[in-house]
Amino acid sequence: MTTDPLPTPWIPEPSTLQPIPRATQRAAFDRPRLVVVIDTEEEFDWAKPLARENVCVRNIAEQPRAQALFRARGVVPTYVTDHPVVATPDSASVLRSFATTGEAVIGAHLHPWVTPPDDEAVTPVNSYAGNLPAALERAKLQTLTTAIVQATGVQPQVYKAGRYGFGPHTAGLLRELGYTVDSSMVAHTAFTADGGPDYTDLPADPAWLNTGAGILELPLTAGFAGVARATGPRSFPRLSAPWAKRLRVPGVLARTRMLERVRLSPEGTTLSEMKRLTRALLADGQRVFCLAYHSSTLLPGGSPYADTSEAVASFLVRLEGYLDFFLEEIGGQPATPLDIRARLLAADKTR
Repeated sequence: MTTDPLPTPWIPEPSTLQPIPRATQRAAFDRPRLVVVIDTEEEFDWAKPLARENVCVRNIAEQPRAQALFRARGVVPTYVTDHPVVATPDSASVLRSFATTGEAVIGAHLHPWVTPPDDEAVTPVNSYAGNLPAALERAKLQTLTTAIVQATGVQPQVYKAGRYGFGPHTAGLLRELGYTVDSSMVAHTAFTADGGPDYTDLPADPAWLNTGAGILELPLTAGFAGVARATGPRSFPRLSAPWAKRLRVPGVLARTRMLERVRLSPEGTTLSEMKRLTRALLADGQRVFCLAYHSSTLLPGGSPYADTSEAVASFLVRLEGYLDFFLEEIGGQPATPLDIRARLLAADKTR
């Protein structure tokens, strides 16, 4: 942890985001849609300090295991990809093979500490790209964008900041560099403990970034399930305060199914939890769902979510189970971020 003072957290405000009304979402989608976004990155020990030397990408060779599940179900995932991945010819080749057959979308995923230029100190605060000076954030994003084009032949249009680190300059930089979808934000979640942004009040609905360029914000789906889910946005921050955690209040509420906050990811979340969240959001009128995970989870020990081969196998079972639940049990359909944006633009007569 850095001893430097933490910055004032960046918070999405009405001047930044224009939520898309549920009526517009219903007009665009008669059935729920599922987007899969994969944080495609190097593997490293998350318990140790970040380091520029952590650029090993052995996990990319494991991605065909999950890609086979997607292919069998007609799901086209989006691999938001960071610099070490596209700077390594073998790993770039794997992604290029997915993209050239139309089986994947390639986007950008900025890890500042392993993306040139190396002009900043490597600290937790600086690991959130949105905390960097605008010129440095732009230079790193330009480096990454150019590397993706050169390595895969794809001009990326989908962006996801590493560590969900959107900031005050990010929207303008995305517009300048030709991006049309951002997926950096996480509904009802704060990353303020080490200097990140605060999305506590952000709902899981898509929104337009107010840049005048039709850039869609597609947050990672997170929300509340349980009997008291309607109170979640207001009460969960208080119930997660240090005093409440010491008394294990969040765990008690989750075990009793009174109130639980769930992130739509097969990492650290059970299949039952993901199903409960999805059903709760569907009941509330949600139409667009965004599931995410890290590519490194497919390599044993590559992330904290799967330290053994057996844990990787369990992860894939959860992923497969959720895909089948969404596409068969609740009658949903797969989509890409670009599909979602195009449909919402067509349905929103004000854009």
